[in-house]
Amino acid sequence: MVGERKDADCDLIGAWTKRCYFAGRAVMDSALRPYELGSVQWYVLYQLATAGPTMQRDLVRLLAIERATMTGIVATLVRKGLVEQEPDRVDQRQKLLRITATGAKLWSELPDLTFIRSVAFDGIDDADIATAVRVLKTATDRLENLLQKGTHP
Repeated sequence: MVGERKDADCDLIGAWTKRCYFAGRAVMDSALRPYELGSVQWYVLYQLATAGPTMQRDLVRLLAIERATMTGIVATLVRKGLVEQEPDRVDQRQKLLRITATGAKLWSELPDLTFIRSVAFDGIDDADIATAVRVLKTATDRLENLLQKGTHP
């Protein structure tokens, strides 16, 4: 009985993590809709506006999305005139992305999305948040290590 309860609690962790992620992303998408941007487009602009020019392959890794998905997102941002893409000087197959003047202007007009974190976590004890982060990080690291090994129990 105790083992069953523990398994159910672990299943709930995954379910609530997923629901929280999707709820936060839905709020983010809603806030960005008037600007005709999606959340992943926002993350690309965020990286380029705050860290500067970035290799497209690095964004794939940073955002943990498929290369084909990133290609489509970048193509849309380029078409909108928000991002420019240039071949890398060393490897012409690789693309360096940078925000354009139009993209920087839009970035300065976008709402501050930190309200999402505030709504979700204000009033929750810092120690509880630290515990949740530690547990999710540990679980994520374990699962990523399992994938890298290519074996399953």
